[in-house]
Amino acid sequence: MNLTRQAGAAAEYSDKLGKYLIVYVVILAIAGLQFVIAYQRIDVSAMLFRMLLLAIVEAVLAVVFFMHLGSENRTFVTWVAIVTIFVFAALQYSWTDSNRMERLSPPANNVGASQ
Repeated sequence: MNLTRQAGAAAEYSDKLGKYLIVYVVILAIAGLQFVIAYQRIDVSAMLFRMLLLAIVEAVLAVVFFMHLGSENRTFVTWVAIVTIFVFAALQYSWTDSNRMERLSPPANNVGASQ
């Protein structure tokens, strides 16, 4: 990716439009493939694996090309990846409590306590 920088100015991306159109068509094809997989009669775990794999590929293409993360400094990209993984991991923390609240069961530390 050609990247020209001016002093104090934002980066200018001078890639050809054809590259972005190809990536866009590939993303559309992946979305169509997800639609086909959704209507196949396969095991739930196999469908989940295939859909998740296609979604990851689709997201990586979008981030690398349309958000221009592929032309950024590797240190910056590494920190973005670390922060993203941390945020996703932090979001997983509340699942167990929401499951408990949905079942209307008391918290684990109150089980057996006198009322």
